[in-house]
Amino acid sequence: MIDRRAFLGTLVGGLVAAPLAVDAQQAGNVARIGYMATNLAPGFTNPRALEAFRQGLRGLGYVEGRNVVIEYREAEGKLERFPALAVELVALKVDVIVAPPTLAALAARQATGTIPIVFIGAGDPVASGLVTSLRRPGGNITGLTSQVGSEIVGKCLDLLKQAVPGVSRVAVLWYPGTQGGRADQDMLKATDVAARAVGVRPQFVEVRGPADFDRAFSDMTRSRAGALTVLSNPMFVGERRRLADLAAKNRLPAVYTWREFVDAGGLMSYGPSLEDLYRRAATYVDKILKGAKPADLPVEQPTKFELVINLKTAKALGLTIPPSVLGRADEIIQ
Repeated sequence: MIDRRAFLGTLVGGLVAAPLAVDAQQAGNVARIGYMATNLAPGFTNPRALEAFRQGLRGLGYVEGRNVVIEYREAEGKLERFPALAVELVALKVDVIVAPPTLAALAARQATGTIPIVFIGAGDPVASGLVTSLRRPGGNITGLTSQVGSEIVGKCLDLLKQAVPGVSRVAVLWYPGTQGGRADQDMLKATDVAARAVGVRPQFVEVRGPADFDRAFSDMTRSRAGALTVLSNPMFVGERRRLADLAAKNRLPAVYTWREFVDAGGLMSYGPSLEDLYRRAATYVDKILKGAKPADLPVEQPTKFELVINLKTAKALGLTIPPSVLGRADEIIQ
C-alpha cells in the first residue's frame, strides 16, 4: 500500500532541499499555493509533470520552506471529492489555487470568486465554462489549455489509421462529465467527425470508473472494433497501465493524447507535452503573486506537441509501423 503521507513529505523535502535561488518576494513574505490533484501517489500521477511545475517555481526564485508553502490536496482518484478539497483550500486563505484537471478548476471556481485560480490542461476552457474567452478570461481564473479538441483527436485517429491501414471500426473510450458544460458533447461530435474524415466508424464506449473497464473492452471486442482511442480524462491517466494492459490483452492497437500511456505500454500517442504545460503554469503563479489579475492574463495554448511510439508494443501486436510515421516520432520506445 502506498504511504501517501510519506510521499507528500518527500515532495516538501524535495523543495526544501532545492538549490537556493534569488528570492521572488521580499524577505518574510511567504506565499501560499493551493494545489489540487486527482492523485499524488507514485504510479497514479505523472511525477515528471508535477516536478516540472516545481522546477518552474524554483527557476522563478520560489523555494518551499523559504518563501513559499504549497498546500497539496488530492482526490485519490475520486473526482467527486474536488468540491470539498476546494473548500478546504479556500478556508486556508491561500494566495492562489493551481488546479490541473478541468473538474478541479471548476470546483475551485465554484468555491471562490476572489482567490486567483490557475488551471493546467483544460481541453476547452470556454465550452467548459471556466472562462469567457481565451483572450479575456474574466473573473478570477486563467491558465493553460491542452487544446485536446477536434484537431488533436483527428490527428490521433489519422496516425492510428496510418499505423493500422486496414482498420475500419475504432472504439472510443470516454468518461462523461470530464470537461463540464457543453465541452463533453462538443468533443464527442468532433470525434465522430474526425473519425469519419479518416475513413473509420467510431464506437463510443462510456465508462464511469475502473470497475467498468472489463465490460467496456468486452463491448469493444463483441462489436469487432479493430483499434482504440482513449479520450482525455484524469481517471484514465491514473489507470493508464491497466488500460494499456487491457488493450494488449484484447489485441487492440491504441492511440492516446498523452505520452504517459505509451510509457505504460500503450502503442502510440500524439498531443501536447504535459511537462511543458506544468512548467509554464509556474509563470502564471509568479505573475499573480506579484499582483497581476487572472482576468488580465490570457489563456495560453500548447506550444510543444509530441508523437511517441512504443515499438515493443507494436511488435507484440504484430504491427509494422510505416517509416512515414516513425520518421515523424519525437520519441520511439524500443
